[in-house]
Amino acid sequence: MELKQFSRIQDIPLQQNVFDSIQSFPECGGIGIFVGTVRNHHEGKAVKALKYTAYAPVAEKMIRQIEQEIQAKYGVSYVRVVHRIGSLDIGDTAIIAMAYAPHRREAFQACEEAVERVKHEVPVWKEEFYMDGSSQYVEGCCIRRDHDSAHVHHQHPTEHSHTPSHDVLTHINRSNCL
Repeated sequence: MELKQFSRIQDIPLQQNVFDSIQSFPECGGIGIFVGTVRNHHEGKAVKALKYTAYAPVAEKMIRQIEQEIQAKYGVSYVRVVHRIGSLDIGDTAIIAMAYAPHRREAFQACEEAVERVKHEVPVWKEEFYMDGSSQYVEGCCIRRDHDSAHVHHQHPTEHSHTPSHDVLTHINRSNCL
């Protein structure tokens, strides 16, 4: 079976039709899909727009590696993630992840871990532009787990007013998640 070839980092509006069809995976009964869009607020500030930048050659390679690792870990047939770069308005799609598995649990788990790992490990930077005319680079954050029984206080680290360096990203990746 030949799978679709597409860039994982794209500077055009994202669409789900870039992903392979579930019909190519007859062993799968579960589809996990996450679509992340630009929201109009962050930590009490009104957001006007975002700009994502990336070092595309490395980001592409890292996303593909994450996909392979998650596919093996959960025994799913298909995991793909595509992330947008460039200027995005409120409501625009920033990331799509899709996983196909024999059952829903594995599809959901693979999809969630794919998004979380891409957001924390891949060199994609987000600059937020606020309604008051200011802007700043914002660090990635773990996906909230509503189903966890223990309430854990999660605090965002200080935001940066410059482009994060690799050292900053390494520190974020190691210390930002619980």
